[in-house]
Amino acid sequence: MRLSLVARVVAGLVGVAVMSGCQGPISRTVGMSVEGRPIEISTLGDGGDVVMMMAAIHGDETVGVPLLRDLEKHLTENPRLLDGRTVVFMPVANPDGYAHNTRYNVHGVDLNRNFPADNFDASAKHGSAPLCEPESRAIKLVLDEYRPNRIVTIHQPFNVIDYDGPGEALANAMGRYTDIPVERVGSRPGSLGSYAGITLGIPIITLEFDELTHEEPDHILWQKYGPMLIEAVRYPLDDVGTVQ
Repeated sequence: MRLSLVARVVAGLVGVAVMSGCQGPISRTVGMSVEGRPIEISTLGDGGDVVMMMAAIHGDETVGVPLLRDLEKHLTENPRLLDGRTVVFMPVANPDGYAHNTRYNVHGVDLNRNFPADNFDASAKHGSAPLCEPESRAIKLVLDEYRPNRIVTIHQPFNVIDYDGPGEALANAMGRYTDIPVERVGSRPGSLGSYAGITLGIPIITLEFDELTHEEPDHILWQKYGPMLIEAVRYPLDDVGTVQ
């Protein structure tokens, strides 16, 4: 069942041991889905440079879930990468959609069209009003609490590094570690990109993998795409040196 997979993913994130002198991730529930599944975040580090990493806001776009699990493990094992930083992980932003393998939440709303951006457009699939869905409210709660300096949200299937707001330099930095092209797609009505990037002015990356990427083994995904995600954490470059 997809629900059991969600539970295993969350358990894996919570259960990473303390390694290399770094305190393990701290996990908590920030909201509940329509069907009562917990919306979980975990955090590493306590610095002022805050990075938010999110996946599965569309429940059938699953490739980001194992990638964020492996990124969290890598950062725990390489604590110097956390110097001055806090990394916030939301691996399954739409737990009902993830459990049912569908893009939408169980109300049929695309959560990535339900944010209070200036271009919000009410409809059956966007929601009757911004933040009318509990999942989008949970995401906004995290944004309000942590005020991230940059955001990466993982999607499929368009195979581009898209950006909104002042995110071009971050997109180009990530692009040096992958063959996925940097391409400005444009801000969708009520999307997180529109809200965080345009309304709030936070650099945000919509990292789109192709539709077949999720079929690759997890360790291959990490080998191919982990350096790009590490770069998003380290950006802008500092004395840490090259990506590890």
